Amino acid sequence: MKLNQLRDLVAIVERGSLRGAARYLDVAQSGLTRSIRNLERELGHPMFEREARGMVLTPMGRLFYQRASSVINELRRADEEMAQAQGGAMGTVVAGLSIMPHLGMLPAALGPFRERYPGVTLKVIEGLYPAIEPGLRNGSIDFYLGAASQAAPAPGLIVETLFENTRIVVGRKGHPLAAARTLKALSLADWATPSLDVNATEDLNEVFSRFKLGPPQIRLQANSAMSLLVALAHSDLLTMLPRQWAEFALTQHALQVIPVRESLAAPPIVFLRRGDLPLTPAAEYLSDLLKRYA
Repeated sequence: MKLNQLRDLVAIVERGSLRGAARYLDVAQSGLTRSIRNLERELGHPMFEREARGMVLTPMGRLFYQRASSVINELRRADEEMAQAQGGAMGTVVAGLSIMPHLGMLPAALGPFRERYPGVTLKVIEGLYPAIEPGLRNGSIDFYLGAASQAAPAPGLIVETLFENTRIVVGRKGHPLAAARTLKALSLADWATPSLDVNATEDLNEVFSRFKLGPPQIRLQANSAMSLLVALAHSDLLTMLPRQWAEFALTQHALQVIPVRESLAAPPIVFLRRGDLPLTPAAEYLSDLLKRYA
């Protein structure tokens, strides 16, 4: 088994086809085909099913891909870590962030990070822990910083709780319920959740139940902060968001806080990474900056 075979398999999975992988790797498509056939012959199992929509992993292929992608990602990290440890400023940092650090931490951390590592490409993935976990495990994502999940983290991940958080009720400027001061006064409004995850709905229901109120009417589920912002600014929907939204300059002209008297607890903010390997210097520096601005 050769490293280029692992590289080829991972590229085909990530690009979805032989043609896309060949273009990405800048190699001949016929060479990729031979590489995968040799790998399948050595492993004794087909890795892909060839379908009209592209190359689809077989069950055995999915198992092998998890290991192969971890190997490729760790080789990338090792190469970048060696270069950065010698003063180089190249490489890639991939951070998974939920909404709160996007608004409350990232703006202040970006400037110092770009100044220290101008040649490093920063990839930011918006999402909650369940969506980020596979990337953490295979090494394609360096760390996750954001709202804690109700589910326990996967084995092998280190969890650091940064702080407890609270929420606020947010609606558009001039919302007809802007004068409300209790959650009960908002209980018949239409609501949005900042996640497609079923736990987001259960979480909002639990908040209302805590104050002996019936489940809210959830009319929209947004999978990104931008989707949620557009929906709130152009409708009478309400949502509950981390309190850091109130301090985010780009939303202050379109949204307003409805200051209810109830204290609305939010999931704690946590930091997760793999425990068996250190972060690269660039990833470590970015994580330190984000924690500093927590």
